[in-house]
Amino acid sequence: MIQAESKVEVRILVPSGMLGSGFPASIVDRGLELGADVIAVDGGSTDSGPHYLGTGTAKTTAAAVKRDLRILLRAAATARIPLIVGSCGTSGTDSGVDWVFSIASSLLDEEGLALRIARIYSEQPAADLKERLDRIHPLAPHGDLDPSTLESCEHIVAMMGHEPIADALATGADVVLAGRATDTAVAAAFPLMHGMPAGPTWHAAKIVECGAQCTTNPRSSGVFATIDATGFTIEPLSDGVACTPHSVAAHMLYETVNPFSMREPAGTLQVADAVYTALDDRRVRVEGSRFELAEQYTNKLEGSRITGYETMSFTAIRDPHILGQLDTWAALLRRILTERVSQTLSLGPDDYAFDIRLYGHNAVLGALEEATAPPREVGVMLLVSAPDQPTATAIAKIANPLMLHLPTPDMDYLPSLAFPFSPAETERGAAYEFVLNHVVDVDSPTALFRTVMLEAGDVR
Repeated sequence: MIQAESKVEVRILVPSGMLGSGFPASIVDRGLELGADVIAVDGGSTDSGPHYLGTGTAKTTAAAVKRDLRILLRAAATARIPLIVGSCGTSGTDSGVDWVFSIASSLLDEEGLALRIARIYSEQPAADLKERLDRIHPLAPHGDLDPSTLESCEHIVAMMGHEPIADALATGADVVLAGRATDTAVAAAFPLMHGMPAGPTWHAAKIVECGAQCTTNPRSSGVFATIDATGFTIEPLSDGVACTPHSVAAHMLYETVNPFSMREPAGTLQVADAVYTALDDRRVRVEGSRFELAEQYTNKLEGSRITGYETMSFTAIRDPHILGQLDTWAALLRRILTERVSQTLSLGPDDYAFDIRLYGHNAVLGALEEATAPPREVGVMLLVSAPDQPTATAIAKIANPLMLHLPTPDMDYLPSLAFPFSPAETERGAAYEFVLNHVVDVDSPTALFRTVMLEAGDVR
């Protein structure tokens, strides 16, 4: 990694937890007034499932990303500080980086801004990874990686640490649009390259990763962290909001297996000895964090593949007799549907799958929670999965009359349930699953990543 000039302290402006989620322009102005050295914001996540990695598309709309980027690019140009966006396009695929780049490029033209943009690509060809199989290791509960799993993935990304981002900044980038990156690397890159200690830097980066989630009002926007030689100070950027020792410390519980440690590609953050102190009614000081370097640098791999094709149908039940014995009714629906699919399509249980979810009864926790007294109404979702879309839809159509008129075994009349849509079947297309939970040993933190620089004034 290219080293930069050391600073006494580094101030990080994080406007929100994710690019495209929206924030008031005023909180960015406040961050600049406080002397921000860098603007950092995450652009993606695996939280919304494997579809976005599998398709290489974003969960956010272009209009929302453009609105946020316009504010941030103006701020970066005005203050002459870098802007870093990680995991572009939700999953950090090459297409996601290019998508955000196209939006940023159009904004530079519209705003007349001369900023150098670096794109860091993190997508990995399956063929390259197959040559590294002896250096790829599973994370629990996965086992050893089969080459066929790599071949089955639509897209594979490696999760970068801070080093590729820091190198892009050191070589002159004003804006860094990174592929898949750890949420923390986005905020840690600039302070680490300017000599801030690893413990406070990684801890501060973890706390600010989701914006105002570490404050007393997670619905607000923006936080500001100042890192120095012995720790960091954090404060909110919205009025009427505070950071407290409790709200700051609590964020170490978010998306971590152990609230006292967190693994990064280069090592592990340890915060068991961290002390959280309220400086006033808005700011918190944190000291005592440390970072332990790993013997081997690793990058985590994420991959998504198609599992089949889905068709969904939805109906609603108000009949009090059925509502009084919903489990019996659902079991009957499962049995009759299975029989009719066999009779009509000659398909066995291994040829397809379906799920019946009773919203308002037990759809979320299922058997983990005992159902309460009969509800007033219940929504029934049928989700069919099959190797191809026509088969999934055919099965859902076979279920159609059952989801409209199926009585319980003891009923002597034909009930009428309620489809909210016509047609009742909605084709969801390909369904995806995450299949990689592995890390790969690398000789260099930048080995798996490719950086392309666009100089200010170049044709976009």
